[in-house]
Amino acid sequence: MAVTGDIAASGPFDMNGIVGSHDILLVTLDTLRYDVAVALEAAGSLPNLLPPGVSWERRHSPGSFTYAAHAAMFAGFLPTPVTPGPHHRLFAATFPGSETTGGRTWVFDAPDLPAGLARAGYHTVCVGGVGFFNKLTPLGSALPSLFSESHWEPAFGVTNPSSLERQIDRAEEALAERREPVFLFVNVSALHQPNHFYLPGAAGDSLESHAAALRYVDRHIGRLYALMRRRRPCLVIVCSDHGTAYGEDGHVGHRIGHEVVWTVPYTEFVLESNAAL
Repeated sequence: MAVTGDIAASGPFDMNGIVGSHDILLVTLDTLRYDVAVALEAAGSLPNLLPPGVSWERRHSPGSFTYAAHAAMFAGFLPTPVTPGPHHRLFAATFPGSETTGGRTWVFDAPDLPAGLARAGYHTVCVGGVGFFNKLTPLGSALPSLFSESHWEPAFGVTNPSSLERQIDRAEEALAERREPVFLFVNVSALHQPNHFYLPGAAGDSLESHAAALRYVDRHIGRLYALMRRRRPCLVIVCSDHGTAYGEDGHVGHRIGHEVVWTVPYTEFVLESNAAL
């Protein structure tokens, strides 16, 4: 579907024509709930995160917490459409009998997507956010180690109200001298608890502060998109890895099989390049 402005198109895409000619940006809005994302979209509060012609799609996460969901996504299992399938995936590792690998799927002969893209000539960069990307422990190093280059510092984490700004600063530094295609992954920590500091006067985390954190992300994400547009056309995938509970049925948090955890927002689109301008 053709759209206007800086957007070339929205999906579905033939990934065999994307890989090699486009940069790829994967942004996971860690812990973002689908209902909050859709409510802010309907209110017109996400003009930068969702460019004109782009909307959230309701999907199911492949995992109920950060590590499980990202391990699946880095193997090619992005959040799944909620309608009955099978649904062909954008990326898939070689796997005999796969029912979700189709003609538009880019198939890689590697154990994970970063390695597959690296073999296809991409420089792969991880800018971490939550603790599973902090590289402070063997577990916190497992996911970042899949990338050619990975970054984390406390300023990127859940306790810094300016975390996304600092993450984008680092992404800009990482891409400054790169000329080859890039796969950039950014795990946005701002939505994750604690998020009460995005809502002035709040004494604790709530759906309202969760929404305020998403509005913070919207205020700054445009700089990341602009960074990618300086290079070449860019496939952008923005999604949540899982949701989280704020008291529903007595639950608080995630790593549980609850609807507010499994249901996530997802979108994909191509940004036009302004490199020649």
